Amino acid sequence: MKTTITEPFTDLEHSPNHHTTLLNHPELQQGAVRKQSFVRVLSSITLVSLFFVLAFVLIVLNQQNSTNTTAANSSPPEDKSSRRYSQSDRLTWERTAYHFQPQKNFIYDPNGPLFHMGWYHLFYQYNPYAPIWGNMSWGHAVTKDMINWFELPVALTPTEWYDFEGVLSGSTTALPNGQIFALYTGNANDFSQLQCKAVPVNMSDPLLVEWVKYEDNPILYTPPGIGLKDYRDPSTVWTGPDGKHRMIMGTKINRTGLVLVYHTTDFVNYVMLDEPLHSVPNTDMWECVDFYPVSTINDSALDIAAYGSDIKHVIKESWEGHGMDWYSIGTYDAMKDKWTPDNPELDVGIGLRVDYGRFFASKSLYDPLKKRRVTWGYVAESDSADQDLNRGWATIYNVARTVVLDRKTGTHLLHWPVEEIETLRSDVREFKEIGLEPGSIVPLDIGHATQLDIVATFEVDPKSLSLTSDTNGEYGCTTSSGATDRGILGPFGIAVLADEARSELTPVYFYIAKSNDGGVTTHFCTDKLRSSLDYDGERVVYGSSVPVLDGEELTMRLLVDHSVVEGFAMGGRIVMTSRVYPTKAIYDGAKIFLFNNATGTSVKASLKIWQMGYARVQPYPF
Repeated sequence: MKTTITEPFTDLEHSPNHHTTLLNHPELQQGAVRKQSFVRVLSSITLVSLFFVLAFVLIVLNQQNSTNTTAANSSPPEDKSSRRYSQSDRLTWERTAYHFQPQKNFIYDPNGPLFHMGWYHLFYQYNPYAPIWGNMSWGHAVTKDMINWFELPVALTPTEWYDFEGVLSGSTTALPNGQIFALYTGNANDFSQLQCKAVPVNMSDPLLVEWVKYEDNPILYTPPGIGLKDYRDPSTVWTGPDGKHRMIMGTKINRTGLVLVYHTTDFVNYVMLDEPLHSVPNTDMWECVDFYPVSTINDSALDIAAYGSDIKHVIKESWEGHGMDWYSIGTYDAMKDKWTPDNPELDVGIGLRVDYGRFFASKSLYDPLKKRRVTWGYVAESDSADQDLNRGWATIYNVARTVVLDRKTGTHLLHWPVEEIETLRSDVREFKEIGLEPGSIVPLDIGHATQLDIVATFEVDPKSLSLTSDTNGEYGCTTSSGATDRGILGPFGIAVLADEARSELTPVYFYIAKSNDGGVTTHFCTDKLRSSLDYDGERVVYGSSVPVLDGEELTMRLLVDHSVVEGFAMGGRIVMTSRVYPTKAIYDGAKIFLFNNATGTSVKASLKIWQMGYARVQPYPF
């Protein structure tokens, strides 16, 4: 089906006291305006006499009918497009349908994902008592499919002097002989960070319900020259090609972020090497460090111990100071325990991000069943802590994502939702080659629009790519005015979680910027400036440039789940996750629209949109 509809956006909220138009209203030509005015004058002369006659009759009839009309019937009908829901309704709606979150309270960093006896285990920072940070423990959940989860009893709680202020982040290790252990950072009673060990009580238990702390904890104290609060998050232990067992950990010296390397022979005593695995000045603290191999020849993931000529290694680091996850691809020399970035301009902490939205402290798992690497990060709320208390829960995890090397670019990773999420799809609607002229918007009638999986392809008029850009290549998502910032070649995309009047909406879009020398840069952005009319938190535009190679179509995938929107561009080269809290675009009030707010190019869009069902997150039925 081919459709072309031109309709301007209404004024939309940009800031508390300022409104901006997302699409310009079309202007009539002056001659047409004069002709229409002349016709209206003639029509008015003819109709005015009829008006007075009819008015007299209607007045008489109205007086007669008014005596038989009740006050209720005389009330104006409700304008559903302007409906405002109660706070209770909105907070109930904000809970996600298919993202992982416990029944209540606060979650934080994912810890120690593990595969054991047919179950995928996910441990995570958890406050068992409140929907705010505090009492940090290791929550525990298991799944067979990474979609439906069973919550288990809390695995580790702060009980000893060395972790009295919190059982912080860490990892799990499964040895070839069947042994399993966890390494974690204990927040001691003086708030110094010490490294500790714990083991499951019953290794033959598929659920690994009970855990006990090592009697001689802590196993590592802060090294000289490093701050007592700058030493945390030990990694999974792996065995290198030389037979030595290794563990890494993040820290900083002054403002240089770095990764320490330890060797061990017994998994209790660890010796720190003189040189770090890698360091980058002016990147500050590195925490939640992840380190893993990726294949350069296929999409099959590799266990952490894999090593060889057809392998690159990824370093990922996080830092609470900026709430971002950064990664870089490079070469690991296992004999020297040194890692070198392929491109120094894309080094750790200064180059590429795992996710350009609300996403932090990710941790990956090698899945031996499907030979894939899967990662989770926590997706924080972006409104006030008071709202967290009102909801009774705070923070969710992204839909589990696979990670492979983007072999086309060689510079990026591809993050993509695990295939199991597609089991929740139903009621697909398909739209083919919808024409979008400059300044147009197309409503898509799909029914409910709060739980969706959207796959879209956009084709830009090739003639318009020869036009001179008005940005000179200097466009940036985060410094723009969002989808209202019009250029010759963008923005165009999909507005989700929008109400019918479009007073609330979250546009996810492409923007093509062209420099004077003919170079083209494509940007992938999410505009949160107008996501809510009652919003006490974040008003930002997320996004980044995304490589688009010759012959590639512009593609995006969106996972919409009540208060979260996950966006994937170009097969996952760039990803961004947003938390949004609309007041009107919820329940049956949520709609979606296609739009092209460019001034100089037409666009064709093709989409498949699935309704998404509910995942089960429930206590394990012991």
